Amino acid sequence: MTDDTRAGFVALIGEPNAGKSTLLNRMVGAKVSIVTHKVQTTRARIRGVMQHGASQLVFVDTPGLFAPRRRLDRAMVAAAWTGAGDADVVVLLIEAHRGLTPGVQAILDVLAERVGRAKVALAINKIDKVKSERLLELTAKMNAAYPFAETFMISAERGHGLDALKDWLAGQVPEGAWLYPDDQIADAPLRQIAAEITREKLTLRLHQELPYQLTVETENWEDRPDGSARIDQLIYVVRDGHKGIVLGNKGETIKAVGQSARAEIEDLIGRKAHLFLQVKVRANWLDDKERYSEMGLDFTDGDG
Repeated sequence: MTDDTRAGFVALIGEPNAGKSTLLNRMVGAKVSIVTHKVQTTRARIRGVMQHGASQLVFVDTPGLFAPRRRLDRAMVAAAWTGAGDADVVVLLIEAHRGLTPGVQAILDVLAERVGRAKVALAINKIDKVKSERLLELTAKMNAAYPFAETFMISAERGHGLDALKDWLAGQVPEGAWLYPDDQIADAPLRQIAAEITREKLTLRLHQELPYQLTVETENWEDRPDGSARIDQLIYVVRDGHKGIVLGNKGETIKAVGQSARAEIEDLIGRKAHLFLQVKVRANWLDDKERYSEMGLDFTDGDG
């Protein structure tokens, strides 16, 4: 599989909530990255794998690029730029209705030095939210600000414009053998994807700062003789008060989260799952090196 095939890494970058996780899931054809209406929910560089013709595209869904305040923020931003620097092709995603924001300008200011020799494409997302004249103005403004190799107008949520983006990306990655088996859709272990699914359900049900002060780990995964899987997960929070919020009145919140997460995990693995959730207080998990390793982040990147 080397004469005619191509394979390479495609980094999706942009501000938080630009639609990177939605685009990744659409491209791969399965849910490998969590999607919420809250910003900064992607923490690790999630890799999704898809085949398009003779090309294999390995997508790196990076954390959103923003002005970091805490150690976790700094590690997330560092992971995003590392993902972009390691890629063969970079796609900058921006929201059509927000346009060239200060945050996007901050990305453009350092983009050339961060991406090395990788080709950079612009994907203007959520095009259904603005009129065509405004899209043309935004395209001209963005291409005047940076020499993009190509510009695509898409709706990641609806799937509009993605065929053209796939075709272009498939022709940009280097010639060579595929990097993953043709039936693999992600390089993250199932236990990590399962933990991310539970964290997504928690993020959707909770509010304010709490979602960013909790993490989920799959402590045990046992494949049973009957074909089902027993999955034990730990939810770490930083304060006793947060534990009560996650549990909810008479355990209603944790029960609802567990039911929703279990259903999605079963869809993912194609068999029955028994999900057991436990909440633990670990005040310093945001400064715990092991937790960063579990999330695929470099603890030292949070220094500074």
